[in-house]
Amino acid sequence: MHKQSLHLLGGALLSTLALSVSAAVSPEEAATLQTTLTPMGAERAGNASGTIPEWTGGMATDAAAVDSDGFFADPFAGEQPLYTVTAANMDQYAELLTAGQKAMLQRYPDTYKLRVFQTNRSATVPQEVFDAVARNAVNTRLVEGGNGLENFDTAYPFPIPQSGVEVIWNHITRYRGGSFERVIAQATPQANGSNTMVILQDAFSFATALTDYGPKISDNLMFYFTQRILSPSRLAGDVLLVHENINQLKEPRAAWMYNAGQRRVRRAPQVAYDGPAFSADGTRVSDNYDLYNGSPDRYDWKLVGKRELLIPYNNFAIASRELKYDDIIQQGHINQDLVRYEVHRVWEVEATLREGQRHVYAKRHFFIDEDNWQAGEIDHYDGRSGLWRVAEAIALQRFDLKIPGYALETLYDLQNGRYMALGMTNEERKNYDFSFEASSADFTPNALRAAGIR
Repeated sequence: MHKQSLHLLGGALLSTLALSVSAAVSPEEAATLQTTLTPMGAERAGNASGTIPEWTGGMATDAAAVDSDGFFADPFAGEQPLYTVTAANMDQYAELLTAGQKAMLQRYPDTYKLRVFQTNRSATVPQEVFDAVARNAVNTRLVEGGNGLENFDTAYPFPIPQSGVEVIWNHITRYRGGSFERVIAQATPQANGSNTMVILQDAFSFATALTDYGPKISDNLMFYFTQRILSPSRLAGDVLLVHENINQLKEPRAAWMYNAGQRRVRRAPQVAYDGPAFSADGTRVSDNYDLYNGSPDRYDWKLVGKRELLIPYNNFAIASRELKYDDIIQQGHINQDLVRYEVHRVWEVEATLREGQRHVYAKRHFFIDEDNWQAGEIDHYDGRSGLWRVAEAIALQRFDLKIPGYALETLYDLQNGRYMALGMTNEERKNYDFSFEASSADFTPNALRAAGIR
């Protein structure tokens, strides 16, 4: 496993940032990861009402069949909803809903609903990741205003978080299988439902998963990422390359774009924060990808606390290769008859734009699953304090490899009626390929040019 240490340098920077250094928890507190808490830091016990069960280790690796192309059978096929939340009865379930979910129910009263099933705490990761989390609990620290990590190992630096930004770091650094390649679909329907599907080929590798990982790889590097457009033809061949760093005040994200029409590679500093997102037709900004990504430096982070919430969970049905994309993509929102919701405990974090900083989202409310540290829901507010966009992760557990993940992610615009749905693989030849291996040489501008002309 890998340790990364980050430090902000420069007297001027030190004078402008709070010198808060978050201490790792004590060995006594960390020991609760083996008793009252799960190895990831969630409450091991169920809730008093019985709607959330005890965590007993997560989903088994043989929970259902997995075909030769990596597509899952549904372990919960045949289950029926316990109840359905609609615009007509939403007040009855108000405490389990976010402001964004309520707004979606009100905007689409005839079609938007939450089908709620029995809760299954399926999240788990490989033992070596649990071991790294235990080390992080007593070793990892926030440095210089929360924008860097010291003594960080692999994933989930703060299993017992003491602040809002620590919760966000758990989402940013969460375990995603080390490296993978995937071909996915992205839909960005107009308000009237018309849509042109974009097919993307992604390659992703955390620093420690690189085949040439070693001293030459910066200890500030988190991961490499490429995204190539396969279709439609007018966009095909364009490629994005990202070098994602942990401390982006010390070393900003590096990004490049290959334009197939011009056959040129150019730096792309706009691929960060609220810069325009690659191939998304204006439906999201750069840091909406993966529900949230990038440096936390533009916001003040408040840990509101923990609450119970209805979030998409164990969504194997919507990931079935028996479905077509047209079965999922509908006018206004995805087909809610295919989405499974469960009651889970989440960490609520409020992000408020720092004075002097710029971003189209003046405030965000994050709801992070306690079991896997993935963002489940995020509400986005504009500069007039109006609720603007609602992000939702359609989560599932890739049980065969013990990898929490998303079947797809959505971002709904309450103002113009458009939305984005990203990550679908239903009609593709293969699901995610976690056997993918790459070296740092595969993630260079020269490699970007080669990828674009293939």
